[in-house]
Amino acid sequence: MRINRADPSPIAGERSARIPVDVRRFPWIRRLAADYAYDFRAVAPFFSGDPSDRAAWAAAIARTQAHERRRRDIAAIVGAQQQRRRAPARAIDAGQRLADGRTVAILTGQQAGLFGGPLFTLLKALTALKLADQVSRDHHVPAVAIFWIDAEDHDWEEVRSCTVFDEELTPKSVALAPRATPEPAPVADVRLDESIVALLDQLERLLPPTEFRPSLVADLRAAYPPGIGMAEAFGRWLETVLGSRGLIVYDSSDPASKPLARDVFARELSMPGQTARLAALAGSNLVARGYHSQVQTQDEGLALFHLEGGRRAIRQHDGRFVVGDKNYAPAALVKEATDRPAGFSPNVLLRPVVQDTMFPTICYVAGPNELAYLGQLRGIYDHFGVPMPLMYPRATATLVDSAALRFLTKYKLPLEALHAQDEAALNELLKTQIPPAIEESFAGAAGAIEAQMARLVRALPALDPTLEGAASSTLGRMLHDLQTLHGKVIHAAKRRDETLRRQFMHARALAFPNGHAQERVIGFVSFLNQYGPALLDRLDEELPLDLGRHWIVTI
Repeated sequence: MRINRADPSPIAGERSARIPVDVRRFPWIRRLAADYAYDFRAVAPFFSGDPSDRAAWAAAIARTQAHERRRRDIAAIVGAQQQRRRAPARAIDAGQRLADGRTVAILTGQQAGLFGGPLFTLLKALTALKLADQVSRDHHVPAVAIFWIDAEDHDWEEVRSCTVFDEELTPKSVALAPRATPEPAPVADVRLDESIVALLDQLERLLPPTEFRPSLVADLRAAYPPGIGMAEAFGRWLETVLGSRGLIVYDSSDPASKPLARDVFARELSMPGQTARLAALAGSNLVARGYHSQVQTQDEGLALFHLEGGRRAIRQHDGRFVVGDKNYAPAALVKEATDRPAGFSPNVLLRPVVQDTMFPTICYVAGPNELAYLGQLRGIYDHFGVPMPLMYPRATATLVDSAALRFLTKYKLPLEALHAQDEAALNELLKTQIPPAIEESFAGAAGAIEAQMARLVRALPALDPTLEGAASSTLGRMLHDLQTLHGKVIHAAKRRDETLRRQFMHARALAFPNGHAQERVIGFVSFLNQYGPALLDRLDEELPLDLGRHWIVTI
């Protein structure tokens, strides 16, 4: 399979449905993510293969098919989850294919964000689906897309809210109540109460009225009824949106799946600190090459949590394991992990190894920040004897309406110019709308004043040396007055072309709500409300599997 690396894409003027943007132009894209797309050789030692190379995909498929897994067990566990959530038939069919020894998986995942979370969650899932289809076509193997719900994550603040655009394109948030207890309990343990009904009512009022809003809100109410678990509701909602396209949704908190990871848990406890040391070594190597280390580790920490009384870190101290205020003999905790693995949960370093122990993963679809910590895991995969999959950057996009796309195209304004929340970019754009003769005249006037006053300053000392300072002050006032007049011209241009200002503000509100990238802030429910089912079809059509490109897309 050949994946394009930043191939140019033609733009058909105002009729264009998309505009490509080199991700290196964005200040928030760090060097590792940029080199992964444009100079893979520089980062190759930290990963298992170049995702733009067909041979790397063939090798990943061979490694995965050769690695022994309990395929029938994981297929049964997935099937039971799907039955509980009443998943669509196509998703169930995909889950059943996991029992086939030839099946390979494209995996991605995210925390269980309220109402599906930001747009990038949807983009991750769509990238996985598109890659699975392409692998099936190019390599003639059954391939499925899996979305791993990180249901044991305990960062409640990160998942309890959802932000949407209101009718004025103002980002507005709805949120579940903060936790009443500081205990770091997994999100999967949170059950929704009656307040979810009022929250959905609030969301319905915030969403602009469209022909799609009634059915969208009805689907959300079906997925998020009172009494359901937060992670299960998230899984239902993802299956509502993408299950009919064959997406397998997996809840990682399922106790039935933990025996499949017991050997990983036991090894982590039997060789405490080794995972942290391997990650730290890789992090140091990344820093030595001019990159950054995403995960900072502590030698006494393990890459494993204990789930008794919350999700608590396991540390080693004086030859014993410490969990909260309890101490354990190492052998006792190893035995507990072997006998009762449901009481343990992997951290960010061990989670990929656990997921690829369970599933026949050939590729993980990652965000730009995830790529950095995944680059610290190659030695950890080797340590646990699990094949490391390829890593593929998720699709990244900004969704705009046709008016915003025409504005950006007409004025050749780069997307990143909209990022700052001041008016510097707008003023620069307005300057280009002032007749050139005016700008030339201002420049000529400033030059002439400086030249003539310089001559005067040189000549005055012969008459009266004390006048030199007065002449310099006069020059400063003249240039200041000229600059003030120039500013008035700019303001006059603003008043004359208020339409341009409105277009700029409209595009900025869409692309960078409150100064943040749209895909990281706005929930994808906002776009489902605006565009309906066409959203998924258009994204499927308009987001190429290119590395290193961000896409400005109209639906």
